[in-house]
Amino acid sequence: MTLIAPSGVEVLGHLEPGYRDILSHEALTFLAGLHRRFEKRRQSLLRYRKERQAELDQGALLTFPHETADIRAGEWTVRPAPADLQDRRVEITGPVDRKMVVNALNSGAKCFMADFEDATSPLWANLIDGQINLRDAIRREIDFTDEKSGKRYQVNEDAAVLIVRPRGWHLDERHIHINGQAMSGSLFDFGLYVFHNHAALGERGTAPYFYLPKIESRLEARLWSLVFQHAEDELGLARGTLRATVLIETLPAAFELDEILYELKDHIVGLNCGRWDYIFSYIKRLKSRPDHVLPDRSAVTMTVPFMAAYSRRVIAVCHRRGAHAMGGMSAFIPVKGDEAANAAATEQVRQDKLREVTNGHDGTWVAHPDLVPVAKAVFDEHMPGPNQIDRPADPHELPVAARHLLEPLQGDITDHGVADNIDVAIRYIAAWLGGRGAVPIRNLMEDAATAEIARAQLWQWRSFGKSTVEGTAITAPFLENKIADICAAIQDEVPGQTELTERIQAAADILADLVLKNGFAEFLTLPAYDRITRELKAPMKLMEFED
Repeated sequence: MTLIAPSGVEVLGHLEPGYRDILSHEALTFLAGLHRRFEKRRQSLLRYRKERQAELDQGALLTFPHETADIRAGEWTVRPAPADLQDRRVEITGPVDRKMVVNALNSGAKCFMADFEDATSPLWANLIDGQINLRDAIRREIDFTDEKSGKRYQVNEDAAVLIVRPRGWHLDERHIHINGQAMSGSLFDFGLYVFHNHAALGERGTAPYFYLPKIESRLEARLWSLVFQHAEDELGLARGTLRATVLIETLPAAFELDEILYELKDHIVGLNCGRWDYIFSYIKRLKSRPDHVLPDRSAVTMTVPFMAAYSRRVIAVCHRRGAHAMGGMSAFIPVKGDEAANAAATEQVRQDKLREVTNGHDGTWVAHPDLVPVAKAVFDEHMPGPNQIDRPADPHELPVAARHLLEPLQGDITDHGVADNIDVAIRYIAAWLGGRGAVPIRNLMEDAATAEIARAQLWQWRSFGKSTVEGTAITAPFLENKIADICAAIQDEVPGQTELTERIQAAADILADLVLKNGFAEFLTLPAYDRITRELKAPMKLMEFED
């Protein structure tokens, strides 16, 4: 059976059994409509990001936009959240593989964010299999048996509410070309999900819900608003059927919270503190300022001044506008086989959630089913209602000013911090090249965002000629040798596994290029995506990466 694509549409990815159902003529026609209507605007906004960065590099300061002062001053609210999104006290997040989808939906969390973005490596098989898995889960037709344990998995009827995170505006989907252009990864993920599932979700009393990542400005939020309206019109859905939560995970977006809510006010239900990408964005957007060099990654917590200000501002703006202010993800995960270490990790998570709920967040994220009851117990104790949107603002709390969001952070850069960043980045990139987007490394859950922090700090420390507290000068030759040494040590962990050692070397090469170049790459996933899409028509084999 041959896939017959609409005029102007090329499918370059291989077609496994079942893929033709997802990539149907009708679905591809819907994708083509999204591309043809919105691709020029997307490219324009990506150019605007570069122009804005150039201005920041030349000394411009981030501030609240003067031209939107009336929006910030106005008295308006967003459309109320639908019934099944009123209570979001614990949301679990993870990739879209079949086992994860079932376990997350059955975890006891209120919502599951199925992630096509930072927790998923965009191999063609991952993306299409992920769409199949979500389709089957929504219809309660998913049936998965673990080959190792023999355990059979099915989705419970009282499953978590499903929310999907498509990729960010900066990523292409090179396996689909429309009029000779690779289409947007955002629109590909969004379009296939909404096209195939809006009716089935409606029959269950819910609707297509989304998390929107990496937004930098109100203009990017406006583009999503137009996409939502277009999809609703094409699919015959009432205005406001599609709903979104926007991740505030870029520094510029923190200065346009009211504006982002306003642009999406018919579709938005809340904002989320995507802390790890936010730290990365802080480094990236302030990369030319020596006074904003950050210390070791482990020292940049949610309690440091600029991060605490970011969280407080999200809460204040959201609650004023009738939207949820969602907390974020602690990196700690359960530790198997070590009771003391597991107790310490659990307590770290509990303290993180206690800080969030007492500050005023309406819900939080966890990365593992075992952490759902930990987070839920904290929110149940301190948030008796479904959310805290109506919680009165503290009259003694001063508004967050621009200087609070940009406050520098003092602290130590250590030999261990340098080595840890290199080790994590190599391990993560190697796993990503092999098809895994969320990777447990030394009892922490690492994804693209945390790996971005690691490589960005190495670049930043080298660029400003920093030294560690032990006296090691962080120079290009030092980093080049250190990357080679750590790469070799990781390869020694997997003797005789040629494909895996080659992928570890490829990851080290990507990291070295990112860290040693004078220019700063916007995202590490861009050169990594170049590598996994070199030969689009060749089969792509998924491999496990042993940590």
